[in-house]
Amino acid sequence: MSKPSEAAASLPPQAKRALTKLGEDLRIARERRGESLRSWAARAHVSVPTLQRMEAGDPTVGMGVYATALWLLGRAPSLAQLADPQADIQALSLDIERSSRTRRRP
Repeated sequence: MSKPSEAAASLPPQAKRALTKLGEDLRIARERRGESLRSWAARAHVSVPTLQRMEAGDPTVGMGVYATALWLLGRAPSLAQLADPQADIQALSLDIERSSRTRRRP
């Protein structure tokens, strides 16, 4: 078994909480659809323990597993919007700030 990545071990608390919530939400969605762990794992082409780790918000579970779970729910398009540059308010603010500094120069 490989050792956990340093990134997973040093996951910021906010990111850990977000993954935990995502896993819980995916579990609730699976249960609301009447899907067992075994059937959903088979549909996602993962093992039951991997699915359980995903539902627990384990940061070492591959992003592809989370993406497949979202796809099974018909929610894959929302994944594509997570880092949309048009919705990145902080970067847009920095662009405006840089633009205004450039215009002020004589």
